[in-house]
Amino acid sequence: KFDNVTFAYEQQNVLKNVTFECKPNTVTALVGASGSGKSTIANLIVRFWDADEGTITLGDLDTTKMSFEALMDSISYVSQDAYLFDDTIMGNIRMGKPDATDEEVFAAAKNAMCDEFIAETKDGYQTNAGTAGNRFSGGQKQRLTLAVALMQDADLLILDEPTSAVDPENRRDF
Repeated sequence: KFDNVTFAYEQQNVLKNVTFECKPNTVTALVGASGSGKSTIANLIVRFWDADEGTITLGDLDTTKMSFEALMDSISYVSQDAYLFDDTIMGNIRMGKPDATDEEVFAAAKNAMCDEFIAETKDGYQTNAGTAGNRFSGGQKQRLTLAVALMQDADLLILDEPTSAVDPENRRDF
């Protein structure tokens, strides 16, 4: 919930007195022109920055009063700038839940529409993603990042333009 949130980059107001609530077990979409503050809202929720004024709460808790660990356990965040580690596909997806079984990783990959292109790689789930995921296209990285977020099974899933690099055919299926 945002309650009269104001935020500025240096002296430039991006958000002024923004108030809205995302209800549990629903989908809330923020739609607007480029530069209208959608990504800023996502970044404020995960506390990359703090609001200049107002309050952001998750459940009944003010996010500024939550520990970083508690906040990250409650939120899965998929940025428009997908990033993968220099590890296997399995290792990258498992970062969302380190103790996940292989079957859980496979299910998350299938739900994020990764399983087909993973099957086409030489080593499948043991394929190394490369530095910053450079062995994959932007759309493939975004889908793998979504699989990581799905593994977390958090209370809140934030998707900040998660299909911006996905080709039109796959975007339709998302």
